[in-house]
Amino acid sequence: MTVLCLLERDGDGFAGASLRALSFAAAAAARVGAALVTIVFAGGDGDLADAAATDLAVRGVSELCEVPSAVLAGYAPAAWARTLHELMASDGAVAVIAAATDRGHEVLAHLGAMSGLPVAANCVSAAPASDGGWRLVRQRWAGSLLEDAVLDAPCALLTVVADADADADADADADAGGPGAGVADAGAAGTRTDAGRGPLVRILSPAFEDADLCVVAAESDQAGGGMSLATARVVVGGGRGVGGPEGFAVLEELASLLGGVVGVSRVVTSEGWRPHRQQVGQTGTKISPELYLACGISGAIQHMAGCLGARHIVAVNTDPDAPIISRAEYAVIGDLNEVLPALVAAIRERAPG
Repeated sequence: MTVLCLLERDGDGFAGASLRALSFAAAAAARVGAALVTIVFAGGDGDLADAAATDLAVRGVSELCEVPSAVLAGYAPAAWARTLHELMASDGAVAVIAAATDRGHEVLAHLGAMSGLPVAANCVSAAPASDGGWRLVRQRWAGSLLEDAVLDAPCALLTVVADADADADADADADAGGPGAGVADAGAAGTRTDAGRGPLVRILSPAFEDADLCVVAAESDQAGGGMSLATARVVVGGGRGVGGPEGFAVLEELASLLGGVVGVSRVVTSEGWRPHRQQVGQTGTKISPELYLACGISGAIQHMAGCLGARHIVAVNTDPDAPIISRAEYAVIGDLNEVLPALVAAIRERAPG
């Protein structure tokens, strides 16, 4: 019996959203006494960094299934789903879990169609229900509503929101001697957590139908020196308050200093100031960085739906009553054209060398 978790790549490692989904999957696996198995589509033999694979053992992963294919690594949603379908059948999976990203949603939608199973999207927590199935809490209406439901299916297909707090749920169960007890050492699942060794590696060579390869990504257009908006640890956001295309120069400089990327609100893309691929929000990209620095953004509900996964939100705005202020951990009430240059200067002054 296994719980499968799909991992998306980010450079030599794994995307932050996928690692959070992995924590969720580890808690779910411990609760039902299942082994935690991950699957990743890599570019070829040796393409996956040893350090990245070793890190999985610390997270409770017993086995890493690697599909070495340059074609599939570039993203082929139906082929990814076909691989998961074969794996869930051969390994007796009770759950297949992915991050609630564009790719995670699409792959599990294909998997649901192939398997005839329902997909529960945007889950916040999951635990075995007393009468079978899974009791879920998931976000609805762009995160403004939490739904409590029971999923009755032989295998749960779940996508996990970036701000799901699976670790806290598991810790609480362990303290109470409940179903999450033992998640730290994952003894019930028989997983290896030796920090000095990686999980067992299984190389997969799945068989595909012609239709599975009809859609294959040939190129990935990512801004910010290869970093994607969806996986960046720091996002510097700009809205109408930036004033125009030329106003983003200081945001670009600040993002570069912080090792992050620039994101924007919908009005910015509507005005044609920045490309749509940089839009954060319900109709753009949902982000989950460690820090979201929102500059000149009012914080409409559609925008907040895309950034509530951020660990820390800092807002810079001239309007103390802007909706984003109530959502921010810290707020600077002031002109971004004065605040940001001062921040850039302070960072440069403290930078070594």
